[in-house]
Amino acid sequence: MQQDLQDFMEIYRMSGKPYSDTRLVKYLEKRILEMRSKTQTQIAIQTGFANPNVLTMIKRGATKLPLDRAPALAKALEADEAYVLRLALEQTVGDTAAKAIIDILGSPISENERVWIEEIREASGHVDPRLTSRARAALRGIFGK
Repeated sequence: MQQDLQDFMEIYRMSGKPYSDTRLVKYLEKRILEMRSKTQTQIAIQTGFANPNVLTMIKRGATKLPLDRAPALAKALEADEAYVLRLALEQTVGDTAAKAIIDILGSPISENERVWIEEIREASGHVDPRLTSRARAALRGIFGK
């Protein structure tokens, strides 16, 4: 009986953080550290969590961010709403509703990405340029890839 309990607890510990490797968790860890003007509790309250520990659970990867909280969390983090929504959608692998959203609307585009797209349109004379291997290499070079 005792061994069964120990086995269960070990399995729980190993599987208790199914979202710990997601980009949202990594972003939250980094962004919360950068937020010097707000505590994690203040961020949780501004996000609308009744229990501030929910944000801790999300940050640790124990639970995923509810999609309806993504805009409020983005505002609390002073981040782009579309970017936080995209990170939240990435956590919903296997969720048919999230898959339908991405299939129909595509991946959310952040404000920074919109600026890039507008600049590409302007630079190309609004001709809908095809991404050539040369253009791809140039773009990757900008980001050191």
